[in-house]
Amino acid sequence: MKPSSASAKTKHTKARNATLLNLLGTPGFGSLLAGKIVAGLGQLVLFLAGFVLFCIWAVVNIMDYSHLAFDATPPAPNQWGKRAVLGIVLCGVAWVWSLVTSLQLIKAAKQDDISALKNFAAAGVKLDAAKIPPTLATVPQWERKGDVITRTFEFKNFVVAMKFVNAVAGAAESAQHHPDVDIRWNKVTLAFTTHDAGGLTEKDFALARHCDALAAGIT
Repeated sequence: MKPSSASAKTKHTKARNATLLNLLGTPGFGSLLAGKIVAGLGQLVLFLAGFVLFCIWAVVNIMDYSHLAFDATPPAPNQWGKRAVLGIVLCGVAWVWSLVTSLQLIKAAKQDDISALKNFAAAGVKLDAAKIPPTLATVPQWERKGDVITRTFEFKNFVVAMKFVNAVAGAAESAQHHPDVDIRWNKVTLAFTTHDAGGLTEKDFALARHCDALAAGIT
């Protein structure tokens, strides 16, 4: 069974885009984009209702101040203050709800990735010599050294490098396939081979692709 790195990447991208849209754009739009129709509609309705209430309060206030510019008579008391507060509360609830949905999407993407890695752990048949070059082309930043593929990752500091190492350790343990790891301050060198098979297998390349994705997401 070949790993679907593109599928995993798509899930991570959807989760990231949904989170950005929910938290930095309009709550609910990101959830709808990710296929959470009921939650997305609920978040969007709450946010729009709150936004409309707040806008009405703002327009009424502007009209009251405009009235004072032409007439010294104080305007009637504004009854929209409490509704404006309700509008802010509704917007806040929608934002928090969308945050919860976004976190669920991110968690689901990670779980799918780990499940995929577990499936790949069984792919322990040594690759034919003819299959290695095209498979190696799927991880262009990795170098083949005999029956081993290796890559050195460079990060901005030691702390970030260790975050990456911990992420790799979690993925390797889930897949039951462990790389050799060499750490030199901000540089981490990984080396994969399948000792039981006596050479390179699809497991090595699957984990290499996953490590590339992990490195891209580490900050």
